[in-house]
Amino acid sequence: KYGVKPIVCCGETLDQRKANVHKDFIKGQIVGALKDVPADKMCQITIAYEPIWAIGTGEVATDEQAEEICALIREQVKDLYDEEIAEAITIQYGGSVKSTSAKGLFTMPNINGGLVGGASLKADEFSKIVLAEEL
Repeated sequence: KYGVKPIVCCGETLDQRKANVHKDFIKGQIVGALKDVPADKMCQITIAYEPIWAIGTGEVATDEQAEEICALIREQVKDLYDEEIAEAITIQYGGSVKSTSAKGLFTMPNINGGLVGGASLKADEFSKIVLAEEL
């Protein structure tokens, strides 16, 4: 009604990743977050993968780690809804995106952009992130 377009954030701690329970944990987050969302409203939602261990630490998931989880998220959306919704949904990476990591992350097939935090406060850094695929 008011044009709100939520960003659903999900992610794991370093301990969960090391214990190899992070995938099931993230699937549970997606199932819980989307529990009462009807299929016709999914076009209004963006999902951001934000590994807790990377937020504000300067650490960033490798391109492959981020892609693996974003693909898992897309597959979970497919299981909950259908392939059309899963392909259409925007999935972003949000764990300490920097100009040096943006191009690799944004060229992954299941990552549709970035949820940029601290780097957005530095104009030169942010502009490099925005132009990452062109550099």
